[in-house]
Amino acid sequence: MNKTRVLTGITTTGTPHLGNYVGAIKPAIAASQDPNVQSFYFLADLHALIKCQDPKRVEQSRLEIAATWLALGLDTDNAIFYRQSDIPEIPELTWMLSCVCAKGLMNRAHAYKAAVADNESAGSPDPDKGITMGLFGYPVLMAADILMFNAHKVPVGRDQIQHIEMARDVAGRFNHLYKGPFFTQPEAVVDEKVEVLNGLDGRKMSKSYNNTIPLFVSEKKLQKLVRKIKTNSLEPGEPKDPDTCTLFQIYSAFASAEETAELRGEYEAGIGWGVAKDRVFEYLNAHLREPRERYQALMEDPGHIEQVLAKGADRARAEAAPFMDRLREAAGLGRFV
Repeated sequence: MNKTRVLTGITTTGTPHLGNYVGAIKPAIAASQDPNVQSFYFLADLHALIKCQDPKRVEQSRLEIAATWLALGLDTDNAIFYRQSDIPEIPELTWMLSCVCAKGLMNRAHAYKAAVADNESAGSPDPDKGITMGLFGYPVLMAADILMFNAHKVPVGRDQIQHIEMARDVAGRFNHLYKGPFFTQPEAVVDEKVEVLNGLDGRKMSKSYNNTIPLFVSEKKLQKLVRKIKTNSLEPGEPKDPDTCTLFQIYSAFASAEETAELRGEYEAGIGWGVAKDRVFEYLNAHLREPRERYQALMEDPGHIEQVLAKGADRARAEAAPFMDRLREAAGLGRFV
C-alpha cells in the first residue's frame, strides 16, 4: 500500500507553548501514530538562521522542541523525525530549485513584500535594507524540504498556503525542464478546526507578543502565568461569557466535552475569576504533569535525543541520497562511469 506522505517542519527559534501544542503538536502526534500515513517531522534549524543569529538560542530551542515532541508521544518508529541540518541533500536541492525558480516568483512572497513595505513606510531610500538572501529565498528552501520527500500533504496555516503554491510551481518547472515526473505536486492542508489559543493578554498566543505559557514550566511558574491571564472586571456572582474568555478557551482546548460543559455552567452561575483561574491551573497542571516529567528527563539526557535524531536522519537520507543521485543525473551532474 502506498501511504499518504505528510510533512511538517518546526522552526527552532523559541520554546514550545500551549498554543503550539493545541494548534500543531497534538494533531501531528496523532497523525504520527496512523499506520496509513508516512509522516515526516523535522526541526527546521536551517530556517531558524533566517531570523535568529543567536547560536545559544537556536541550540537550546532545537533541544527543547525535540524533547517536547518526544515527551508528548511522537511515534518515531512510524514517523521519520530528523534535523533539517542533518540532511545535506536538502541545501543541494535548494540550489538546484533556485536555478529553475523565477526571481519574480520570490518578489511576490509575503514575507519579502512585508519587509519591503516596512522599509518604505520607515522612509528608507533602500527598499531592501536589512533583507537577507535567506529571507528572500526561504520559500525555495521550504520547497526543497517538501519536494525532497515528495510529500503529498503539508499541514499549514493560511499564511503559508502561498509557499505550497510556490513549491508546486517550482516542482512543475523542474519536471518540465528535465523531462520527467521527478516531483509530486504537494497539497496544502488547512484544518479550520484547529484552534488558535489566546495568550496572557487576550491576543493570539505568540512569542512575538511575549504572551505565551510555555508547555513545561514548573508547577509554580505555571500557576503564576495562569493568574496573569487577562479577565474583565465582573464580580463573583455576576454571569460571565465563556465564549469571550481566554481562561475558558484554554481550559476547553484540553478538557473533555463534559468537563467543558460543566465549567460553562459555572460561568453562567457567576464563578469568581480567582476560582476560575485556580480551576484552569489545576487542570493544566494535572494534564501536563507526566509529560513534564518525561520532558525534564529528556532534557537531562541529550545523548538519547541525539540517538533518536540520528536514527531519523539515517531513515531520511536513505530516501534523500538516492533521489539526489537521480536528480543530479537528470541535470547533467551525474558521474561519468
